[in-house]
Amino acid sequence: MPETITPAVPPTPPVPLQALLAREDLALRQIAGPADPQTVIHWAHTSEMADPYPYLLGGELLLTAGVHVPEAAGTGTYFDDYVGRIVAAGGAALGFGLAPVHDTVPRALVAACDRYGLPLLEVPPQTTFSGVARAVWQLMAQARLAELRRVTEAQQSLAAAASRPDPVPAVLRQLAQRLGGRAVLYGPDGTEVAGAGREPAEGVREALAGLAGVVRPAGGTAPRATSATDTAGDTHLAAYALGAGGGFVLGVAALRREPGDHTIASVASVLLSLLTGEHQSGSGAARSSALVRVLLGAAPEEVAPLLGAAPWRVVHARPESQLPDTVAASALGAALGSPLVDLAGEVVRVLVPAGREPEPQPGWTLGVSAAAGPPEWPAADTQAARALARARATRAPLVRHAARPALADLVPPADAETHARTLLAPLDGQPALAETLRTWLSLHGSWDRTAVALDVHRNTVRQRIARCAALLAADLDDPDVRMELWFALRRT
Repeated sequence: MPETITPAVPPTPPVPLQALLAREDLALRQIAGPADPQTVIHWAHTSEMADPYPYLLGGELLLTAGVHVPEAAGTGTYFDDYVGRIVAAGGAALGFGLAPVHDTVPRALVAACDRYGLPLLEVPPQTTFSGVARAVWQLMAQARLAELRRVTEAQQSLAAAASRPDPVPAVLRQLAQRLGGRAVLYGPDGTEVAGAGREPAEGVREALAGLAGVVRPAGGTAPRATSATDTAGDTHLAAYALGAGGGFVLGVAALRREPGDHTIASVASVLLSLLTGEHQSGSGAARSSALVRVLLGAAPEEVAPLLGAAPWRVVHARPESQLPDTVAASALGAALGSPLVDLAGEVVRVLVPAGREPEPQPGWTLGVSAAAGPPEWPAADTQAARALARARATRAPLVRHAARPALADLVPPADAETHARTLLAPLDGQPALAETLRTWLSLHGSWDRTAVALDVHRNTVRQRIARCAALLAADLDDPDVRMELWFALRRT
């Protein structure tokens, strides 16, 4: 049997042969060859050449009326030679038209197609070859439209995943789901940082990790190749270098390989590049310089000019479900327009230029301070923390610190602070009591919402408030007492 060639694949999705056979208007009938649902057609071509090999690219449905068939063809090797050349050229199927030359499909042609495993279709007299070709192109157009829709939907879902509090795992999950396989993020040292989707066999995992090494840049240089593909058994593998030299690599393993899969994976690789990339620009160097100076004893107001904007707002953020990681924190900072991010336990703190008003972020609860210069940053940090606590207690996506003129502004600050210290002196050395009282008053005496804001049991809130009332010798049900305490707590 002649050696086959690899078909030249066009930039359009192929048409399953079964879809063409299902067209009732064509009335095609398969009479020989394997009935494999995986058989696809890339185009239709008509030829009456005795040797069509030089004129085929591969993947065709070759249509013929048998004009080239000699009268004695059934007694020799003509049909074996003819079918063998079609298979060698990569032809996908053969369509034989009845009338005006042949009333039936030659039995020797049927036998040859069975021997060579070439699907043979009987084309009835009422069906023209141009009609078959048009049906192929119609099915290809439908497949192309469906593929474009699939790619568009995948791009939208990947973009939405990138904005979640857990962006890297979310993008990998979406990619694995869209490609029906496994998506893996490899770190610069080749270890698997994160993965999603069906776990492949051990051999496939090793092959995918090896393919990732092909595109991983060495020594901080540009990647040796932006992408690479391979197969491991019946699994298709692909690897994509992320960024110019960070060393992260996206690996994909799937049992099928659709035309739009490369586009979908490329979109995911761009998003992951943004999420994992280290942007060392001039502004990044200035931020590093500012950090070093603070660590060496410089005052915040001295290093603030290096940050490039003043004043700033402090944002405290907490995800609605899982704990944040460094990648999620960086993604939040990018969404808020600032690279100045600090991950501290369950809370992410972001220093945002005052000119960029923070907006609610999907999956996050935010507390935002008033605009503040460097000397007031510690106070702004406290404002943001309290705003976050209030946002969580009231189930609001974002709460801003209220900064408007108030009656408290009529009292000289020194006098107000002296009064506050005197009034709250019984609570000195017990910050948990003072913070509980502050939160409880801010939430209008709600036990449940105060418990949520402070992450404690509601009975703990009751016990602390009762202790405050006893130490202060005050009736906390009295609105005048509450007002005076609230005034004092705002000055501390």
